[in-house]
Amino acid sequence: MSASESSSVSAARSALVSEAGQDWVQRSLRSVWHPCTQMRHHESLPMLPIARGQGAWLFDPEGHRYLDGISSWWVNLFGHANPRINAALKDQLDTLEHAMLSGFTHAPVVELSERLSASTDHVLGHCFYASDGASSIEIALKMSFHYWRNKGLPAKQGFLCLQGSYHGETLGALGVTDVALFRDAYGPLLRAAQVMPSPDARQVQPGETAEQIAQRALQAVHDVFRQQADSLAAIIVEPLVQCATGMAMYDPAYLKGLRSLCDQYQVHLIADEVAVGCGRTGTFYACEQAAMWPDFLCLSKGISGGYLPLSLVMTRDEIYQAFYSDDVTRGFLHSHSYTGNPLACRAALATLDIFEQDDVLVSNRLLAQRIDAALAPLAQHDRVKHYRRCGMIWAMDVSLSEGDKGFARRFFEQALRRGLLLRPIGNTIYVMPPYVLDDEGIDLLARQLPVVLHESLEA
Repeated sequence: MSASESSSVSAARSALVSEAGQDWVQRSLRSVWHPCTQMRHHESLPMLPIARGQGAWLFDPEGHRYLDGISSWWVNLFGHANPRINAALKDQLDTLEHAMLSGFTHAPVVELSERLSASTDHVLGHCFYASDGASSIEIALKMSFHYWRNKGLPAKQGFLCLQGSYHGETLGALGVTDVALFRDAYGPLLRAAQVMPSPDARQVQPGETAEQIAQRALQAVHDVFRQQADSLAAIIVEPLVQCATGMAMYDPAYLKGLRSLCDQYQVHLIADEVAVGCGRTGTFYACEQAAMWPDFLCLSKGISGGYLPLSLVMTRDEIYQAFYSDDVTRGFLHSHSYTGNPLACRAALATLDIFEQDDVLVSNRLLAQRIDAALAPLAQHDRVKHYRRCGMIWAMDVSLSEGDKGFARRFFEQALRRGLLLRPIGNTIYVMPPYVLDDEGIDLLARQLPVVLHESLEA
């Protein structure tokens, strides 16, 4: 974005923000190091203060509202200030806010673990808790590595990940991440995984199907397994949608075939459902669409309804039993101070209640049809390609002029000016709304998204 463009957008943004809001922005810049941000950009692109949320909307101090089209980084499922989750947290707050989980337990963590295990027909269980998605990935990687050591196979230490994969910002998670922007600066600190071809369905050539792309990617994994299985601990994948690489969607046949290969060659399968779990792909777990269960399943983001930091790993009893011993060194000694926090677990239980009581997976299918109809005209835009959907995730790629590196920021700014919170990933526009999006919000998307796209391309 040129200096003149930045100045113009900055002025437009500033005009939206009240004097009180500007004060919060300046205080934030003086005291807060914001995530996933080059802080200097805020010299020309002021951030937006948020005062409150209600349903699918966020409000600034002046009362302007913004449709939360990306569920506040993919976490909010049932709207901001949801009355049922609020009530559960208020009740829990008067009972128990926190207790250490080493040597102690409490009702919310037990009930949540039981319900999650039951949701996998008890194939997976013994939830291990942390606070964020990357931490759950660290847990799964360490558990897999340690399992093989406990089983007398210490040479099985290697990990595989997919091209374009993203699994978090901690060092272990970055080691199985293939997004250069996040990974490369820390390369010397990482234990890098081998990168396998992605089954991304956008690779289809004329006459090909998404399943054929999946089979070709599986063959590459098969070749590596055949040669290196004795030194491999696990392969990690984001089931059905690789989100941070641009919402790369693929056929469930890949997961089904991968499960078979992992069984054949004794390599663990880690499913990172941090972003794609909790109904986001159309089933509660994305893996369900391939009729299989992984060896480790990681959840975060939506599991607490977007209320509190919570993540967890579920695994098979065979893996749990490999750590069960009188020998302390065979135990899994990983820990977090707020592991299994009662408030976070209670928010998760309230979230599961809403799924059950409101038959959310069914109602989401109807909601998705309405959103489909609203966004369908964008698929015909001459600069849009690969318009796609998986469950409650919509994405499309925009053809840009050579050297155009400012599209995502322009689009983000133009969207905010029209009451939409949308943040493209590179040239990929995506919509990942809360499940409470109503007709008013859908109409706003239908009216304003084409305008935002046009102005972002013209700028």
